[in-house]
Amino acid sequence: SLIAAIDAKSRWTKGHSDRVVHYTLKIGEKLRLNKDAMERLQLAAILHDVGKIGTYEVVLDKAGKLTPEEMEMIRKHPAQGADILMPLKGLRNVIPIMKHHHERYDGAGYPDGLAGDDIPLEARILALADVYDAMKSDRPYRSGLTREAAVEELKKGAGTQFDPAMVKIFVDILNQG
Repeated sequence: SLIAAIDAKSRWTKGHSDRVVHYTLKIGEKLRLNKDAMERLQLAAILHDVGKIGTYEVVLDKAGKLTPEEMEMIRKHPAQGADILMPLKGLRNVIPIMKHHHERYDGAGYPDGLAGDDIPLEARILALADVYDAMKSDRPYRSGLTREAAVEELKKGAGTQFDPAMVKIFVDILNQG
């Protein structure tokens, strides 16, 4: 129901969560994560954008560059998602993954500025899958990138935006088809 609500907010992101689940589980399989970690990863991937329920459609669907105020609204969605799900005791171990999927490996991300291994492993995986799908998808402000161009962007972000070990694993998965 929550994903349907998110998909209903913007036609540009319809199906995004499903694709992110696919990519995250592929990475998790390659890492041989245990069953519990895979379940957490799957739930976090499904729910990672739930906080966008609190973001105005005019911002989500804007064709031009976002203002600093609009960017701040977008940056709130991971913490808003955590707040939305906090009452659900069964999801408490999923919330840190969702909340930190926009942290950067170099510490310049949000909402808490975590860096390196301080970012939960599952959040580092989710970050890659989320950004890769977003880059490949058409948005109101740009056309989607090709697979090759998106992979190059992931490689450029290794060590700054993304965990370099996770980038290598994900690129290997993508190259295997």
